[in-house]
Amino acid sequence: MGTAVAFYDDVIIGAGHNGLTAAAYLARAGRRVLVLDKADHVGGATVSAMPFPGLAAQLSRFSYLVSLMPREIITDLDLDISLIRRRYSSYTPLPSDPTRGILIDTQDDDATAESFRRVLRADRVGADAVGFSNAGFVAWQSFYRRVGTIAQRVFPTLIEPLRTAADMHELAVGTDTSDAELWEALTTLPLGTLLGQYFDDDLLRGIAATDGLIGTFADLDDPSLRQNICFLYHVIGGGTGDWDVPVGGMGAVSGALYQAATSAGAEIRTGVAVSGVDPADGTVEFTDSGGTPHNARGSMLYAAYAPQVLNTLLDDPIVCEAHPRGSQLKINLLLDRLPRLRDESVTPEAAFAGTFHINETASQLHDAWRQATRGEVPELPPCEIYCHTLSDRSILGPELDGKHTLTLFGLHMPPDVFDEPGAVEHAVGATFASLNMLLAEPIQNVIAHDLDGRPCIETKTPQDLEDMLGLPGGNIFHQSLRWPWAETASEVGTWGVETRHPRLLLCGAGARRGGGVSGIPGRNAAAAVLGRAELGVLR
Repeated sequence: MGTAVAFYDDVIIGAGHNGLTAAAYLARAGRRVLVLDKADHVGGATVSAMPFPGLAAQLSRFSYLVSLMPREIITDLDLDISLIRRRYSSYTPLPSDPTRGILIDTQDDDATAESFRRVLRADRVGADAVGFSNAGFVAWQSFYRRVGTIAQRVFPTLIEPLRTAADMHELAVGTDTSDAELWEALTTLPLGTLLGQYFDDDLLRGIAATDGLIGTFADLDDPSLRQNICFLYHVIGGGTGDWDVPVGGMGAVSGALYQAATSAGAEIRTGVAVSGVDPADGTVEFTDSGGTPHNARGSMLYAAYAPQVLNTLLDDPIVCEAHPRGSQLKINLLLDRLPRLRDESVTPEAAFAGTFHINETASQLHDAWRQATRGEVPELPPCEIYCHTLSDRSILGPELDGKHTLTLFGLHMPPDVFDEPGAVEHAVGATFASLNMLLAEPIQNVIAHDLDGRPCIETKTPQDLEDMLGLPGGNIFHQSLRWPWAETASEVGTWGVETRHPRLLLCGAGARRGGGVSGIPGRNAAAAVLGRAELGVLR
């Protein structure tokens, strides 16, 4: 006797934040929706966890900050999500003299300018030192003012049908010649060349460049422009480029989306193993946690997970990047207190509240990339950290008063560098050593210990992300990011979620305009089925 078939309007495979977003939109439109996930919980990479035994520290485990989620999604779905804007954008100590550092304070231009002057004079002598330092701050302001203008124009298009490259160019630059020059350089020249046109200083080029290298293994001068695409997504978020702290951690984001989907009637089943997908008739075969086989058939199917994983279930694979790989080392820490800095002009509370850049000058980034291409852990790993609890203490229990979390993201750490035995321990040690160069005391001195006496350190490599989340090669974007416009004539007017199979859509990070905690692919997949008019009615 064959397995009975259950019929749905929509079957979504993957209950990460994008799958939940699609489910909420579709269910609110009155459709019968089924969501399946192999994990025993929802959220995918957008989850919180308590990794340290006996300690009530609810850390955002894999993804940390929110920038790309459009306000429309929060409003449409009535999501109970609160985001905190960070006053301090970043702090970057001068590697050659960590007693000085650039603190970018979004509420005090004078203090930021003085910070630039202190650092940029450090490596200059003679009469031009003051002029150079002043020019550095002016160049920084000018560059990011132009970037901000472009962000305001481009970001809203991420939840619209795809435009042509020419249409996006016209929209992005308006009538301003300087904006046109910046857009032309960003979309045609390697990021290293672009930044060299605006900044004479190695440190400033590095601070700006890191937005192009988060999760992307590329040199700043890579002709593929992968780093440029990554940079664009990082600076357009929300139309401002700000990266905000989710109150309650990432689990609060996926929890709000789960509530929106289930309250609208979506059926969500976790702990299931999908064994077959037939996009011709919409059948999905899966086994529940008890080993019972099931067949579900949807008028539409949605893949809210990596296209490469989807292809293992298809007889006729979809087009995607063959061998994506990530490029990051993630380290989550719980501290007894914040460490002291060598720069006494900046408080730890200010330095760690934003993004703390560690050995990320442009030349240091290039050296680390070159070493990693040889399969070596960089001698001086570039990385960046931030402290969630300086903005939101709700993730810590009351008994942890005074303690803080630190989240570290190491760049240029592709899977290859972790192949040798002991490589993970070596990479963590080298990363801590890189950080310690800039501190007045070793970070190890302030790391808390769990109830078993072990240091509160959680490490995740690309291999871990592949094993735990199904991210191919540990790529946090599922595959290399792509420009947020149509690159072929057939894509114009589509939503960037379509596949060669008419009833199968991508609604995860692997869709065009995917990546990051955004919900954009989920919303766009729903829009491809419902149409923009019906989405608007749901508000």
